[in-house]
Amino acid sequence: MPTEAPSRPPASAAEAAGSDDVRRSRVYLLSRGPVVGLLRRALSVGALILADVAGLALGVYAALVLRALVYGDTIYWSILWETGPAEWLPFLAPITVLVFLQSGLYAPRERRAGAGRVLGALVLVALIVLAFGLGTDYDFSTTGLIPTAVATSALAIGALRAAYGSIALEFLRVLGVRRRLILVGEGETLADLERQLRAARGGIEIEVVETVSDVRRPESLERLAALLEAERPDELVLAEADFAEETVLGVVQLAHRHGVKVKLAPSTTEILVHEGEYVPGQGLPLFELRPPLLSGVAWVTKRVFDLVVAGLVVVLGLPFWLLLAAAVKLDSRGPVLYVDRRIGVGEREFGMLKFRTMVADAAERQDELEDENEASGPLFKIREDPRVTRVGKLLRRLSLDELPQLVNVLRGQMSLVGPRPLPLRDHAMLDDWHKARYLVLPGMTGLWQISGRSGLEFDDLVRLDFTYIENWSIWSDVSIIVRTIPAVLSGRGAY
Repeated sequence: MPTEAPSRPPASAAEAAGSDDVRRSRVYLLSRGPVVGLLRRALSVGALILADVAGLALGVYAALVLRALVYGDTIYWSILWETGPAEWLPFLAPITVLVFLQSGLYAPRERRAGAGRVLGALVLVALIVLAFGLGTDYDFSTTGLIPTAVATSALAIGALRAAYGSIALEFLRVLGVRRRLILVGEGETLADLERQLRAARGGIEIEVVETVSDVRRPESLERLAALLEAERPDELVLAEADFAEETVLGVVQLAHRHGVKVKLAPSTTEILVHEGEYVPGQGLPLFELRPPLLSGVAWVTKRVFDLVVAGLVVVLGLPFWLLLAAAVKLDSRGPVLYVDRRIGVGEREFGMLKFRTMVADAAERQDELEDENEASGPLFKIREDPRVTRVGKLLRRLSLDELPQLVNVLRGQMSLVGPRPLPLRDHAMLDDWHKARYLVLPGMTGLWQISGRSGLEFDDLVRLDFTYIENWSIWSDVSIIVRTIPAVLSGRGAY
């Protein structure tokens, strides 16, 4: 198999297994900070669910009492448990919790919806109950009970939630819980940012671990990296208006490598002209950029998914592989497989396997074809490349030449889905801001393949990589794989 001599030492076994993939990150859920945070979130959600179920019970009881007053019936304290839990609570409580969950009422404190959302969610619960009752011919003895129960439950749940919020906040203050921040900005903007954050009231207290200015200088960026490693802050707050786009991207990527959330403090003009996901901040508006999913469990799920799917395709598709190998061998002189040196996770070099689609001396002939390159940026593509063989054209059109990369997936050098690994020649031409794509394992397919493939500009392709990295989930991988099939069969942008 033809190959080029590696320009770096070969990766170790741990490196080959994708140890630098940011999503694996220290088996994130097992480190102390995430465990404490997860436990705190679980207790918070559990307490809110208890408050909601208690408020629901009290609200329904109040509605029953009001109905008794209207009809002149005797009011008994036992009315709740005699006509309540055994009959409606096992059905009503889970529905309420699920609707509240969907409505964002169990989100973290700064993102949690308010009392207005509670009322809207209860209206939805009431409609579900009404639809279920009508569908099962349930006899509603009083039609006014449901809207009354909605109103009383909203009041009860709202009061209990407010009480919980005050008690929990006071409890956190007694325990000394703080949001530990690193602030990044310039001069007066940085000082103003710190002053506004410190002056804020009503939330968890903040602790400014350190302020860093002029991250355009390498020594300041190195200091920021050291602080992120040593202090492990909860958030990095960046006054982005002070810096160029490349500097902002560099700071965000650096923070995400350390598993730290980034919040941007935009200028007033930026707030007016840009859209973003607003997060109620500490005295000023902040827009949050969370790092790629740093869940060790999710990363293991992705890895198991890769191994199972790749293993099945290799075993079940072996006869087809042999047919393709025979076609490549009979069509032109040279080996069946080609080892293409590519740059993978952590910017390490590895050998990516492909069915050979070009003549044996294709690499030596590339220099003479540079002037005919039709791709933008670092990419090298020619629609009618004279080096491609007859069988190679068909394999490329249907992306069948990529099948041997399943072996790279099994070896841990690639994933089924991820940013496409670039050849050494292309990687050498990248700008610094492009290199965030090397935070995760490269993939056999990705957003490139389902969004235009070779027909897109290079910067657009890199932005697709950023979109994938920032929004990664195992379900997005499944979706991309499913959407790759029609994209490949259509041959759109493939050459």
